Amino acid sequence: MRTDPIRIGSMVPLSGTSASDGREFRNGLIMAAGEINARGGILGRRIEPVFADTGSQTAEVVVRAARGLIATHGVSAIINGYNIGPQNSEYEPIADAGIIYIHHNTLLQHHDTVASDPERYFGCFMGDPAEYWYGQGFIKFISWLRDTGRWKPRNRRIAVISGPKPYSIVIANAMDACAAQFGWTPAFPPRIMRSLKTDWGALLDEVRGTDPAVLAFTHFHAGDLAKFHLEFMRRPLPALLYLQYGALHKSFSEIVGPQGRGTIVGTVIGLLRDEPGRRFTEAYKAQFGPHSTPEIGCQPYVALHHYAIAAAVAGGVGDPGDFAANRRIAEVLLQLPYRSVAGMIRYHPKWQAAVPYPDATSDPSMGLPHLFYQLHEPEDAPALIAPEPFADSAFELPPWLAR
Repeated sequence: MRTDPIRIGSMVPLSGTSASDGREFRNGLIMAAGEINARGGILGRRIEPVFADTGSQTAEVVVRAARGLIATHGVSAIINGYNIGPQNSEYEPIADAGIIYIHHNTLLQHHDTVASDPERYFGCFMGDPAEYWYGQGFIKFISWLRDTGRWKPRNRRIAVISGPKPYSIVIANAMDACAAQFGWTPAFPPRIMRSLKTDWGALLDEVRGTDPAVLAFTHFHAGDLAKFHLEFMRRPLPALLYLQYGALHKSFSEIVGPQGRGTIVGTVIGLLRDEPGRRFTEAYKAQFGPHSTPEIGCQPYVALHHYAIAAAVAGGVGDPGDFAANRRIAEVLLQLPYRSVAGMIRYHPKWQAAVPYPDATSDPSMGLPHLFYQLHEPEDAPALIAPEPFADSAFELPPWLAR
C-alpha cells in the first residue's frame, strides 16, 4: 500500500491583476488539504499542494504552469480557481497526462471542448456553471425583485457595460439577449470597453442620457470595479447598480468604503449562510485573518474535498499516465453529487460543469445556487438576498435611490 504524499497542483494568479483572488484560491486549497490530512488523507496518503503562479493568465503562462506541475512535480490532479485568458488551451497537456482537472473558469467554451471529444477530455471538470448563466440569471433576479414588489423600477430600461474579456462579453450579451423575454428593454447594445483606462464620468454621462432603471457592469477585477463605482457615486444614476463577482472581494470594500452600500453583486459559486457555511467562514478567517474572503476561497476548498471523496470511493489516486485510475475517479465525480459549503455540486453528464439553480434546475437540492448579494458596511459580510431558500437577508433600496 502506497504511503507517499499525493501531490495536487494548483494554477493560481498570485501576481498580476487577479492576485487578490489568487491568494484566496491558494488559501482554500491549503485549508482543504489540512482538513483532509487531519482525517488521514486519501486512503492513508497525505495531500501535498503544489502551486504555480499564473500572473498574467495568458494561454502561454497557464499551459507552461500545467506542464510544469505534471512533468516536474508529477501531480495527480490540478485543482484551482479561475484563469481567465487561456481559453481551455491548458486542457491539452492535462488530457495528454490523463489526470483530473477541476477549475472555476466559468466559461461556456468548457462545454464545447468537453463535448467535442469526451474520451480525450474525460478528466476536465468545471466546478461552477458557465458565465452564460450570469446573464440569464441576473435578468431573472431583477424580474423577481420587480414582480414580487420588493423593488418598483421607474421604467423597464436596462443599460449593460462589458469589460474587454470574453467572459464579460458573453455575460453582457446574455443579458441583452433575454431582457425582452422578461419585459425589459435594453437602453443600448452592450457597451464593450476595450480599454479600462477610460473616463468613467463621461461614459456614465452618456448612460445617464438613456435614463435606465438598471445599470450592470460585467467586468470582474475588483480594482477596476472600485474605480467605476467611485465615479458612479459622484453623481449616482437613479438606477439599481449591479457589479460582477469581483466586488465581493474585501479589496473592493476597502477601496469604496461605506459608498458601496446597496450595490448588488452576483456569483454562480459563492458561500452559503447556513450552519456549514458559517462554520467554514469562522475557520477560514481564523486561519487566514479577518480581511480574507472565504466567499472566494471556498471554490478550490470545495473541489478538493469532492475530489478526495471521489478518489477514495474509486479506490485510489492515479498518477500522470494512469488513465484507468483517473477514469474511475471521473466516473465517481459524475455519479456522486457533493453538498458543499457553496451548495450542491452536481456535474452535468455532458457538460462536466456544475448545474446552476435556479437557472437550469428548479430543484435547490440539485443545483449550485446562483447567489445575489447586497453590499452593506465594509466591515460587514455582504447580505445574501437571493435565491430562496438560501437568502438570509431582505433586499433594501440603495441609499442613492432612497433619497
